[in-house]
Amino acid sequence: MIEVEDLTFCYRGGAAPSVRDVSFRVPKGEILGILGPSGAGKSTLQKVMTKLLPLQQGSIRYDGVRIDAYGRDLFARIGVSFEHPNLFPKLSGRENLTCFLGLYPPRPPDQREDPDALMDEVGLGDAKDKLAGDYSKGMKQRLVLLRALMHSPDILFLDEPLSGLDPATGERVKGLIDARRRRGVTVILTTHNMTLADQLCDRVAFMHEGVIVDIDSPRALKLRAGDHTLRVEYRDGGSLASALLSPSSEPDRARLEELFSAGLVETVHSQEATLEQVFIQLTGRALR
Repeated sequence: MIEVEDLTFCYRGGAAPSVRDVSFRVPKGEILGILGPSGAGKSTLQKVMTKLLPLQQGSIRYDGVRIDAYGRDLFARIGVSFEHPNLFPKLSGRENLTCFLGLYPPRPPDQREDPDALMDEVGLGDAKDKLAGDYSKGMKQRLVLLRALMHSPDILFLDEPLSGLDPATGERVKGLIDARRRRGVTVILTTHNMTLADQLCDRVAFMHEGVIVDIDSPRALKLRAGDHTLRVEYRDGGSLASALLSPSSEPDRARLEELFSAGLVETVHSQEATLEQVFIQLTGRALR
């Protein structure tokens, strides 16, 4: 669905490109996470891919068609949810969604989203007629996400979709995103939220200083960088002790079996790396 080849973008007066020689492909129905610290080039990449910035060098194709061959019809195919909500504050939540939907060509009935149903789905059901200007930050964030879905796009660009949300509401939003993926919608998700990337993304791409330094599934990245050991907590007399044991070591396997047979084991944790630790290994700096 998405093909990016050798994409480079430099702001006027910039000493170096903000995005440099970036290439990746995203098949239909996949969620690709773009992870990196502030200034890594994530926002610039998204802006070029949504035609908010001009294509300078390289190519972008959506469904085999070059981005520069699209006119305004591109915007009917993509939905964008910004990290900083931009709404009509004097319209209600429902009016914001229906007003935005009116900017797009009509869709067949089976492809139309129901504003009321969407608002119910993310916990905004009681605020449909409330002015958007009176919404909290988390409510505005949810409304911006719903606005990106209203015209049933093929491709979603989501920037920090869980920003300002409590855990329970975050679970609702993650379910909403995953449901679109199951329908075949392709998602580009930029985030600092490692839990979100781990749970939702089929693959993640690490960006650093305008370059994608690695791209793979979260599991593959963590296994590559992990210690392949188990941290075992067990009772040793009256106190709690712990040990790092390797399943590939015969003595460690024997020790593990001994502890389990004696009923002393309380917890066992695998020692795979986190996505944050993987990124630090690759670049030498944290994601935040």
